[in-house]
Amino acid sequence: MTNPYTAPPMPQPPFRPAPAWARKRYVLPALGLAFFLGIGAGASGEDSKTSDAKPTAASPRPTVTVTATMTAPAEEPEPAPTVTATKTVKVTRTVTATPAAGGGAASDDDGDSSGGDVYYANCSEARAAGAAPIHRGEPGYASHLDRDNDGVGCDS
Repeated sequence: MTNPYTAPPMPQPPFRPAPAWARKRYVLPALGLAFFLGIGAGASGEDSKTSDAKPTAASPRPTVTVTATMTAPAEEPEPAPTVTATKTVKVTRTVTATPAAGGGAASDDDGDSSGGDVYYANCSEARAAGAAPIHRGEPGYASHLDRDNDGVGCDS
């Protein structure tokens, strides 16, 4: 009795010899290779059969030698010494400005600066000086320090 869960064996196809073009696939390249090897062997063996003389010693021959000469550039003269004039100024009076009596400094219409003479190029400078955050109207405030235009510069 056969097992119902196994497949029956597949029948084998009948044997057929290879067609003629398949046999030529190996024969023709082999003949071509033999032909080229025969030409190479015939060309190299031809010189040795006709010439039975011993090789002659190498004779000296003149050679061409090229020599390039280069002149070094002249040394540059040493630069003249630099003269720097300095002037010392002695400060005799110091003036300190006080805010106006109106409750603080008035801000400009465009809100770019408070009228003070303090300027910070970026928030890193303001933080290094201990001035961050800077509110609109305080010395050092500028609109380029206030990204979100809420009146507080260097707040984040």
